[in-house]
Amino acid sequence: MSSALDRLKNLTAQISSYELERKSNLKTLEELYRKLGIDAKVERFEMLFGFKAINLSGLSLADEDLGAIKEGKYAQIIAIIYDKDAKVKNKNISLAYYGRAEKLTPEQKNEIIAFVLGWRFEKSFRTLEHYHNLMSYLKSQSGH
Repeated sequence: MSSALDRLKNLTAQISSYELERKSNLKTLEELYRKLGIDAKVERFEMLFGFKAINLSGLSLADEDLGAIKEGKYAQIIAIIYDKDAKVKNKNISLAYYGRAEKLTPEQKNEIIAFVLGWRFEKSFRTLEHYHNLMSYLKSQSGH
């Protein structure tokens, strides 16, 4: 019995730590949204999560070389929007442009990467919530 209780305590602690991390992430993300100038293109912070994805050009996001500069490339945060009515469904828009990647300071580079990773972290929670809402709706429609 005590091992089941221990597993429940560990699970509760893990969920609690995710929520604390999520709150901290949102605060940092909103600060970076302003500091990186993304607020000039996206009027309200919450609107960021309407994008299908956010990517980065000029800097690597790969695990094996996170933050590596892609020589000769321009650093830019790019959002992907989905328009079901358009002929081309996915459209890229620049949220912020920073010039040649090799000219970024280490601080700028880290803030840009932190923004993209933080956005993805929060978006994953919102995607999970959306999934649960859709599944609840399906269950309610099928009578289960």
